[in-house]
Amino acid sequence: MHNRKKIMIIDDNEEVLRVTRAILEHEGYDVVTHHNGFGATNAIRANRPDLVLLDINMPALSGENLAPIIRENAHTNRVPVLFYSSNDEDSLLESVTRFGVAGYICKGDSADLRRKAAYFLGSHLADGQAFGRLLYAVE
Repeated sequence: MHNRKKIMIIDDNEEVLRVTRAILEHEGYDVVTHHNGFGATNAIRANRPDLVLLDINMPALSGENLAPIIRENAHTNRVPVLFYSSNDEDSLLESVTRFGVAGYICKGDSADLRRKAAYFLGSHLADGQAFGRLLYAVE
């Protein structure tokens, strides 16, 4: 029986998808990707990920516009969504609060990516001391 945690990355940048996938697969996760915001809710329903990493800055349908759609869809609203972006941390925190996602990860920080994926997936790899910058529960 296969019970590895699955992460979906939604991003329009092929290089980001490739590198992020490699990091997360090395950590033992199953990883699926989706190349833009269009069709993302259907992809989430079809793939049933345990966590979604959502780029904010995508053309046409941004992550900020897609996040409320994911949250309001009865088939996708239980999946934790993290904004995954190169935006500065202050704007990411504001976006997390405004759009009701579970948190954020700054692109390019592979240690942060590993820690936060482990935390949100309930893995033993998460260490509580590493989360001073991120974890803000959105009510």
